[in-house]
Amino acid sequence: MYRIIAGRWKAKKIAAPKNFDVRPTTDFAKEALFSILENKYDMQSIAALDLFAGIGSISLEFASRGCKDVTSVEMNPKHTSFINSTASELDMSLQVNVQRGDVFDWLKKFRNRKSFEIVFSDAPFEMEEKKYYELISLVLNNKYLKENGVLIIEHQSRMKFEHPNYVETRKYGNIGFSFFDPNKEENTTIE
Repeated sequence: MYRIIAGRWKAKKIAAPKNFDVRPTTDFAKEALFSILENKYDMQSIAALDLFAGIGSISLEFASRGCKDVTSVEMNPKHTSFINSTASELDMSLQVNVQRGDVFDWLKKFRNRKSFEIVFSDAPFEMEEKKYYELISLVLNNKYLKENGVLIIEHQSRMKFEHPNYVETRKYGNIGFSFFDPNKEENTTIE
């Protein structure tokens, strides 16, 4: 179970079927993340891409906060169906576009077609480190981010990234959010 933190559906609890193997971002971490994002972006005028969307915790949070253009990419058909039905129940169907597929294949197939202000990835924590770097390259090298955009990778807090576009990591318990700037200049930080 998770809850939507803020916006139109603030405090709404979302319960996934018990047989779903998911790890939704904790409320504490999600609240901190969106506090950072709302200081930089007007949620009503951005496009967001949610990779490894799971059961939609981040996608629905964006939509609840007024984001009208959320693309959710998830491979598990039960999870995509759950996101679609939940978005429909909450009258968010026009905001949330659910795409079923492997994230890496999807990123290769749709390269250079659409750009987003925010690309968020919550890959399985057991994913190999080299796959994280492949994901970063696919996003940054294929115009998935607008000039003012940011790539955010959720990962286990002990993981550290060394990448020219890396900006910083914020840690919340055992979760870390690492931020990457598509056109990073020296000494850039996320405010």
